[in-house]
Amino acid sequence: MRVSRSLTIKQMAAVFAVVMVFVAVFIVVLLFHFVQQSRYTTATQMESIAHSVRRPLSAAILKADIPQAEAILSQIQPSGILSRADVVLPNQFQALRVSFVTERSVPVLMARIFELPVQISLPLYSLERPANPQPLAYLVLQADSWRMYRTILSTISTLVTAWLLLVLVLTVGITWCINRLIVHPLRRMGRELNDISPQDAVGHQLKIPALHHDDEIGLLVRSYNRNQQAVRRQQDEQVRLSTRFPGSELPNKALLQALVEQDLQAGKPLAMIVLASETLQESAGVLNEEQREALVLTLVSRLQQHLPAGMVLAQVNLYDFAVLARGITDPWQAMQLARQLLAAVNEKLPLNAIYLRPSASVGIAMRIADIRAEQLLRRAVSAAFAARQMGKNQIQFFDPEQMVRAQQRLTEENDILGALENEQFALWLQPQIRLSDERVASVEVLLRQQQPDGSWTLPDGLIDRIESCGLMVTVGNWVLESAVRLLSSWQRRGVEIPVSVNISALQLVQPDLVERLMTLLQRYAIAPGSLILEVTESRRIDDPQAAVNILRPLRHAGVRIALDDFGMGYASLHQLHHMKSVPVDILKIDKNFVSGLPEDGSIVSLILTMARNLNLEAIAEGVETEAQLNWLREAGVEIVQGYLFARAMSPEAFTQRYLTPDSDDDVKNYEKK
Repeated sequence: MRVSRSLTIKQMAAVFAVVMVFVAVFIVVLLFHFVQQSRYTTATQMESIAHSVRRPLSAAILKADIPQAEAILSQIQPSGILSRADVVLPNQFQALRVSFVTERSVPVLMARIFELPVQISLPLYSLERPANPQPLAYLVLQADSWRMYRTILSTISTLVTAWLLLVLVLTVGITWCINRLIVHPLRRMGRELNDISPQDAVGHQLKIPALHHDDEIGLLVRSYNRNQQAVRRQQDEQVRLSTRFPGSELPNKALLQALVEQDLQAGKPLAMIVLASETLQESAGVLNEEQREALVLTLVSRLQQHLPAGMVLAQVNLYDFAVLARGITDPWQAMQLARQLLAAVNEKLPLNAIYLRPSASVGIAMRIADIRAEQLLRRAVSAAFAARQMGKNQIQFFDPEQMVRAQQRLTEENDILGALENEQFALWLQPQIRLSDERVASVEVLLRQQQPDGSWTLPDGLIDRIESCGLMVTVGNWVLESAVRLLSSWQRRGVEIPVSVNISALQLVQPDLVERLMTLLQRYAIAPGSLILEVTESRRIDDPQAAVNILRPLRHAGVRIALDDFGMGYASLHQLHHMKSVPVDILKIDKNFVSGLPEDGSIVSLILTMARNLNLEAIAEGVETEAQLNWLREAGVEIVQGYLFARAMSPEAFTQRYLTPDSDDDVKNYEKK
């Protein structure tokens, strides 16, 4: 095993980058310090020059002797720092100017950063009237900017050269220390582990490097050695228990029970599946030893191909196999796995000149509290025996009620997927009305299913069944894409009505939600702010911070976020301490609170106050009476939704009622029914 990029190079790059950042800061600080010191020195020298001509220049200006004043200025010794001298009257009129050197241009950026050129201004007073505080004029001296510019460049080059050498020295020194202290011990351990033979791998022990007995490397070595000791003990135990059946090379009953007991003590979810093969039992005395071994190996190969990682296949006797199904929590999951294994067993098998179609009876036992490994295996065997009495290739749970629930779950899953494929699901629209102009402010899409009589309704418990079958993400993604397509078709027609889509907590925690939704927004060119996601409460979000991390980039992309059914479930008031961090734009007041209006409006008033304090828009849903509407209007609610205005309707009906070109706007006034 070779190292493609040494840790030494990586740490050197890291050290170099960190040191460079700090050195860059130091260079900037020192540069400005040196420049300011140079400015101060230059200004001091110019003040000395100005004081040398102050008295005669004041006398000449008092006499208005301009030639004399100009001669005095011309006699100034620039000393290599002055570029010009000016006499400026109190009214800012420039009376005289004498240039000592030809001015050369300095880059504008450098001049702005370092405030070039350096100037001083010295007032000139009357010598005859010293009590007069008013100056006659001002002597303004300006330093040579080009000279200062060259000084700055020289300072920069000196600092950069010196500090880069320091960076190099620090990088090499720090890297050498880290390399000797950390990288070398790690490299030696890596080479030792790489060179170890497979025979010596189990139980191998590393030596703790010198100087590392009390740090993380010592902890790593001790943990590795302790783990190797545990692996060696476990392997010894498995060798003691694993008396395997000829041909199968699978764990036996004793080893299986030992593994099950470990998982039970660790509290891991599991189920026991026993496959009692009638074919193996009936072939006893019919097939020779070679044929029987080929049959067993083929069945084992087929079963192992359909077993997920982490599950254990064992042979508990000459005719029966058992599967330790780890991670199984629901009966329907065990049923699904059992069906896959039974289908694999039932595949046609050519055996020399004989063609067999193996069969088996499957028994399933789910884990319950305080059950032992031996009891769990006995229950699965008992269930397999009960399945055999019902005929070949049957599956039976130890608990008949679990069997019914598993079969019902599989049937529901098939029905839901079939309805989705056969376009028996559709999105209906319910308008949300803005009370200020009594027009449609937005619409909420609602799921409907076609019934045998052709009608479209939402059957009782459909959402719960979709979630319990594990299809909430599948159906939710279909709803989301269908809503985005509808919104895109409206925007192409010039209809600017936002569309609100319910999104479940299961969808919210999907790692690909942001990427999927961004793709939809780009593909259909959705205008920012026109798509609203309503976070529903079908399941509690276990990690609110993860949900916030998903919602925040969506909100930055122009997707508005609404908290649906506020005051109930996950969005209940005891979750208010999360509200400031959650990127929410809208609170939807649950209809259970609206139904109590106007008699009991305390909860609604509290929610509205909260929404105002958090600068959130409030929408009241479930408005069904004029009394409720009047109370909400007086309370300041701007948008309402409910049967008082309209029930959910098909997109065609919504278009006919609200999007007909009978008005100047895209949306007609609503008509109460």
